Amino acid sequence: MPARLKDPALDQLFRGARTRNGWRTDPLPESLLREIHDLAKFPPTAANSNPARFVFVTSAEAKDKLASVADRGNQAKIRQAPATVIIGYDLDFPQTLPKLFPPAPDMKDGFTDPAVTEQVAFRNGSLQGAYLIMAARSLGLDCGPMSGFDNAKVDALFFAGTRIKSNFLCSLGHGTDHNLFGRLPRYAFEEVCKVV
Repeated sequence: MPARLKDPALDQLFRGARTRNGWRTDPLPESLLREIHDLAKFPPTAANSNPARFVFVTSAEAKDKLASVADRGNQAKIRQAPATVIIGYDLDFPQTLPKLFPPAPDMKDGFTDPAVTEQVAFRNGSLQGAYLIMAARSLGLDCGPMSGFDNAKVDALFFAGTRIKSNFLCSLGHGTDHNLFGRLPRYAFEEVCKVV
């Protein structure tokens, strides 16, 4: 059986982790970005569908392009962070199911309703975005997930000619305390949970 993680690991992943708004600018090596993906690819998705697609925005030119379609409050974060990941989801994911889910190679033929396809892609792509955050934290990085951008413009700039749609953004790097909020409230178990 897996061993329970010790408190320092739980603090790094959950209790002590913060959403960063300020960043040190030291670049992240591509090998580290690959390592993040190599961890984030393993947790579960429905039928191993893996619909998420990731664009690691690291060059000054690409940062300017992304910042130009982000809300004013997010522009500086995108330009300052060593990397900002565009987490998207691919509406063509069913075509890869024969490769990724060989126990049922014909499953792709069941995705005939575009609304169902989008729901599965969005839900599981969102999961994979959360896995990416946890992978980055486990490797000692801070994260700054955000909405606050024009999805259609991001899609036109970064996913043109595909059926990939942007979901959310997440800056990665080593955060500073600049514009860091105090720890905000969270619900108690009794307020949002039931055991039945």
